Amino acid sequence: MNKKTKSAARSVTGRPEDEKLPVGASFAYGFQHVLTMYGGIIAPPLIIGAAAGMPSSDIGLLIAACLFIGGLATLLQTLGIPFFGAQLPLVQGVSFSGVATMTAIVTEGGGIQTIFGAVMVSALIGLAITPIFSKIIRFFPPVVTGTVITIIGLTLMPVAANWAMGGNNTADDYGSVANIGLAALTLAIVLLLSKVGIGAISRLSILLAIVIGTLIAIPLGMADFSAVGTGPVFAFPTPFAFGLPIFDIAAIISMFIVVLVTLIETSADILAVGEIVETKVDSRRIGDGLRADMLSSAISPIFGSFTQSAFAQNVGLVAVTGVKSRFVVSAGGVILVVLGLLPVLGRVVAAVPTAVLGGAGVVLFGTVAASGIRILSKVEYRNNMNLIVVAASLGFGMIPIAAPTFYEQFPSWFATIFHSGISSAAVMAILLNVLFNHIKAGNSKNQSVFAASPPRVVREEELQALEDGDYYQGGKLISADGREIPIIPTGSNQVVPPKRPEN
Repeated sequence: MNKKTKSAARSVTGRPEDEKLPVGASFAYGFQHVLTMYGGIIAPPLIIGAAAGMPSSDIGLLIAACLFIGGLATLLQTLGIPFFGAQLPLVQGVSFSGVATMTAIVTEGGGIQTIFGAVMVSALIGLAITPIFSKIIRFFPPVVTGTVITIIGLTLMPVAANWAMGGNNTADDYGSVANIGLAALTLAIVLLLSKVGIGAISRLSILLAIVIGTLIAIPLGMADFSAVGTGPVFAFPTPFAFGLPIFDIAAIISMFIVVLVTLIETSADILAVGEIVETKVDSRRIGDGLRADMLSSAISPIFGSFTQSAFAQNVGLVAVTGVKSRFVVSAGGVILVVLGLLPVLGRVVAAVPTAVLGGAGVVLFGTVAASGIRILSKVEYRNNMNLIVVAASLGFGMIPIAAPTFYEQFPSWFATIFHSGISSAAVMAILLNVLFNHIKAGNSKNQSVFAASPPRVVREEELQALEDGDYYQGGKLISADGREIPIIPTGSNQVVPPKRPEN
């Protein structure tokens, strides 16, 4: 932000997030927020719509609805009303956490209406528990959230592979060299732009790669935009356009697990952006932010959208740009609302070749898994059972990915819950975390596998062989006068030479 922009900023309350920039600057920075999260907000309706077997025109309506509701949710979160909205620069959109679960619901034959019903009820339950969420959040430490987020990315990788092959396994060109080649080219463009592009281009590498990949596909006859002109250019999202919601208990349970993960993610984003903005974030403010999340999520199915949450990539954008004003993000919310009123844009996006989306999806979904791994890297594994919690939960979550028919003989309600890798991993991680880390009775000492690795020690007699000034560098032991001291291998660096008998 330049000096002119800074001088134009105004803050009545003294809070950094309450700065008001000129209208032009606000919308320019707001548009940057939209571009940063655009690929993430259109991916869920594309995945879910394709899984439900919806035509491109209906997928276009889903995309428009997600943009529209995301804009309204952003305005609620940034501007706020009593008890709703953290009043922080947080962009809202469809949560990636629920994509795998919602895909599993339609795979089990639930249909898009069942997803809407599950989202609506689970969000209302989430809204009801926000006052006590701070008391149960201790059951969702990084060992649980990191596991769940990792499995979200892994669960979505088959989607990327299916897209790369063409998306329709009944088509003649499914899995063709042309489709996979186009996906590989798109992936290469993502990597190239990420490496050599300037900062702004690097952050938009996925979106730009999709555009470039599509332009390459057009002359090759691999992109069909004939349906773009079908339907209105401008339209207000119609309530219950896809039918009334269907309420299925198993689907609701599955989505409630997603809601718990969403509440945790949003809490983390609120705390993170509070630190970046350098403003006070207390329990009341977190509660207001979570209530805005859940209210938006409960209303979104009415217009054809899904669970809402704060976008972490936009939290990073606040840190990179240094623009802390929540009104800048509000301007981005207005832009999202306008885009949501233009279903023709949704139809354009829906016409993007699935092979192109597959190439971008490898990075997009892999980024989700990498985020979970980054969280898991901060978990303490010594003298506890956290490694077992992670191992068992990831393994349990991978079962429906590796063997999609694993639960085929189980009751339908059970299959709906555990057919989703995210639900399976979440249930296992939560239960094992409670069993090992909260119920201490019966826990053994030094239960971690790392207990087998003792702390680094050196025997006194080994030190006696060294002289003052000796040092170890580059894999060699060097004496004080610069000569290399021969090191006799013992066969294993874990074996300590026996103590020589004293004379």
